[in-house]
Amino acid sequence: MTDNLSQRDSRIDFPDSDIACAAKQFVFDVSPAFVAHHSVRSYLFGRELAAAKGLQRDVDYDDELVFLSCILHDLGVTEHANGDQRFEVDGADAAARFLRDHGVLEARVTTVWQAIALHTSAGLAHKFGAEQAVAQMGIAADIIGADRQLLPPGFADRVHSSWPRHDLGFALTELIADQVEANPAKGPPLTFPGHMHQLIYPTTPPVSWFDVVRSAGWNDQPSTDRSAKMWRPGVAP
Repeated sequence: MTDNLSQRDSRIDFPDSDIACAAKQFVFDVSPAFVAHHSVRSYLFGRELAAAKGLQRDVDYDDELVFLSCILHDLGVTEHANGDQRFEVDGADAAARFLRDHGVLEARVTTVWQAIALHTSAGLAHKFGAEQAVAQMGIAADIIGADRQLLPPGFADRVHSSWPRHDLGFALTELIADQVEANPAKGPPLTFPGHMHQLIYPTTPPVSWFDVVRSAGWNDQPSTDRSAKMWRPGVAP
């Protein structure tokens, strides 16, 4: 008879298809440890959160696609895929190239691309499909603790003992900010990477939505006293 500990630890497993194994090895080869560990934890947390919300693996979502989405989702913060786009899109493009090179069907590549490109877009990913939703849930759980209370008791501790965090939230912020500092095109105003850059390099005032509107050249004006106050820096509405 299997003891309770073995039953619990059986939750910590991965798809063992050729492409899943190749993707995991690839990510560990090209990523800093804190990024690779985050990618693994994101899958494990996403799978458990999906189960807590009544979704069955390989019934309600394709488990291999969720794994590929999670394990490949941060290629954009590595030097392997550090291009001229937002890191989410650079990463999605790199993941798509990797999957195509390994003969993955285009429809499956598209699902992974969407999941990765949208993984910082709360409220959008879940509209594209179950795989995109489960991947985003897992990534958000590992970064900001979203729905962490739904994880089985002790599960996160066991995951962290195998794949330590290495202060992920701050380490990842610095990596993204450094990319934008070197190439501002990677962090346009009001984007997630742009916000990360502002946090680490606060050398200029943050760009607000009203700054963008004012620079459009159409001379739009606020119509109320409240809006007029919001245009003036340092004045609370």
